[in-house]
Amino acid sequence: MKKFFKNKKLLTIFVIVILVLSMLSISVRLRNKRQSPFLVQKIGNDTVSIVTRVVNWPINLVSNGVANVEDLFNAQAENDHLKKQIDNLAQTKARNSSLEAENTQLKQALKLKKTLTDYTIINGSVISRAADTWSDLLIIDQGSRAGVKKNMPVMSGKGVIGRIVEVNSTTSKVELITTTDKSTNKFAVEADAANGKKVHGVISVGENNQLAFTQVVDGQKLKKGTRVYTSGMGGLSPKGLLVGTVKKTTRDTFGLSDVVEIQPAGNLNDPSVVSVIKRKVEE
Repeated sequence: MKKFFKNKKLLTIFVIVILVLSMLSISVRLRNKRQSPFLVQKIGNDTVSIVTRVVNWPINLVSNGVANVEDLFNAQAENDHLKKQIDNLAQTKARNSSLEAENTQLKQALKLKKTLTDYTIINGSVISRAADTWSDLLIIDQGSRAGVKKNMPVMSGKGVIGRIVEVNSTTSKVELITTTDKSTNKFAVEADAANGKKVHGVISVGENNQLAFTQVVDGQKLKKGTRVYTSGMGGLSPKGLLVGTVKKTTRDTFGLSDVVEIQPAGNLNDPSVVSVIKRKVEE
């Protein structure tokens, strides 16, 4: 009896396996022949698709939101970095411009040194120039230790800009030729007239704060563009230092002498490098 039941169980399992395999085989054949899936399968596929979309929608929303926030932070960081680069670029341009101007003035000072063979040059830098005395005074970083003495002429660029009026150990004060101080010592200058003669006068500040060649007896003989040099008279400055060129000639308010407007040769607007002129043999 027991053997019968055992054989019956095996027979049942065998029948079930045969049925399952048959159903799978039939299902595969039907699927291959059908153009569309069964209704139940179709409903199941659609249901799974809808559920998947519903589940993925908030996930995608959150993921996109996180990505957008991250992009914003990255954009902000990049923007801050670019702003710093722009600031650095502006500072670099300003520094380059300053260095180029200083380099040009140093080249002019070197050229001046080669030209003025009878003098030695003490190069210095401008360290102070007050707004209220802008056209009168400036301070340089060379003093008595470097050999600077009172009344030495000072040049910047291609021409005279002033003279030393005060000397300390390491600094000196320069009085500019554009000073409006009436009591200051004036530069004695000269120029070659059209008739070949020398025209003498002094440098002062005329109307509208224009640099002028005054106390000239016959300035009408000075052509526009004529160079004006220090004459060496008075002993306050050596002879032959370029001051400027003639712009135009007018008469003074009293009609007694000519006033010759001068275009300065020196850099009076923004000198950063200056040259103090010292004679090789002091007179």
